[in-house]
Amino acid sequence: MADHSMSLVTIRDTTIKVFRAGSGPKLLLLHGAGGAESWLPYMARLAERHEVIVPQHPGFGGDGMPDWVENVGDMANFYLDFLAAERLDHVHLVGFSLGGWIAAELAVRNTTRLASLTLVGAAGLRVPGVAQVDIFACSDEQVIRDMFHDAAKAELAITHTLTPETEEWRLYNRITVAKLCWTPRLHDPNLAKWLHRIDVPTLLVWGNTDRIMPVEIGEEWHRRIPGSRLVVVPQCGHLPQAEQPDAFVTQLDGFVAEQGIAA
Repeated sequence: MADHSMSLVTIRDTTIKVFRAGSGPKLLLLHGAGGAESWLPYMARLAERHEVIVPQHPGFGGDGMPDWVENVGDMANFYLDFLAAERLDHVHLVGFSLGGWIAAELAVRNTTRLASLTLVGAAGLRVPGVAQVDIFACSDEQVIRDMFHDAAKAELAITHTLTPETEEWRLYNRITVAKLCWTPRLHDPNLAKWLHRIDVPTLLVWGNTDRIMPVEIGEEWHRRIPGSRLVVVPQCGHLPQAEQPDAFVTQLDGFVAEQGIAA
């Protein structure tokens, strides 16, 4: 996407890239394990109606992991500092997979600057008896295949993503994800009991055939967050924004517009 800008923001002696595009209600998007660059193809559509802000998490994109980052909670606290430093208020916080986990941890701590929360295939919870793909036991290629409902779209994503030019930053991303999510796998056993503290309107978006974070996990988020809304997208795996972009944008646009009316 050509119509975005990139700036460097330094917080707590940690410098990250921040991509921005569009104008309107503020969407702060927290990316998943693929890194911020994976979001650039999807920014244009959302930027038609919103100011889209996509920071790159510390430790991603080839940058070294700061010593102070030990867990997802540290990332959540970092983004609370980011919101304050950038003077962002009435923000619609949207988190994808790992980014959804970070967003939820942030909202449990403090929602003062948030207008709403949207979690898309969020990690962070575990439902006993529900089978999940172990991303740490698979190659990058197999993980991408497991993320999609449509095999043809998966093959296209593999072609575009797994290139020699991306090899180095993909390795750094995997190291960072492992540090944050290795033990216990992709969840915090203490998070569920605090989700009642989330007091902003919350949308949950899940693919109906998500193998990374199966829909039963979305249902558990829905049960735990008061007043939340769960939307299950048909013929969709772990990446609604990539596999069913029309349905995803429609749901997010409508949800954000509702909050504007409510405000």
